[in-house]
Amino acid sequence: MASIFSKIINGELPGRFVYRDEICVAFLTIAPICEGHTLVVPRAEVDHWIDLDADTVAHLTTVARQIGLAQRSAFGAQRVSLIIAGLEVPHTHLHVLPIRSESDIDFGRADSSIPPDELDRVAAALRIALGPLGSD
Repeated sequence: MASIFSKIINGELPGRFVYRDEICVAFLTIAPICEGHTLVVPRAEVDHWIDLDADTVAHLTTVARQIGLAQRSAFGAQRVSLIIAGLEVPHTHLHVLPIRSESDIDFGRADSSIPPDELDRVAAALRIALGPLGSD
């Protein structure tokens, strides 16, 4: 059975994409723990990131870095955190979070009540900050 991320990638479920290429996609989480919380997800449905080939891992981190630079620009973050927790969905995903303090990386703060128009605004800000990379 396809993971929820595969369903988003394949267009079966909606997603607020900020980046796409042949190897991975990046989209906003529907339960962000801070403004701009983005997931970088390989198109290949692999549960654990250490089971990915080294080139894919390198590509994911390169894309995560670009997302982080865009987050810093768009949201004025002091730091950008990169987390691979891997417990929520059995499909590798990197959490890229613009943060101001360590409390900004507390998954207990996930907020699934963000209005859709606010998520759309955040996604648009990231796409603009990504420039040509964010064209969708």
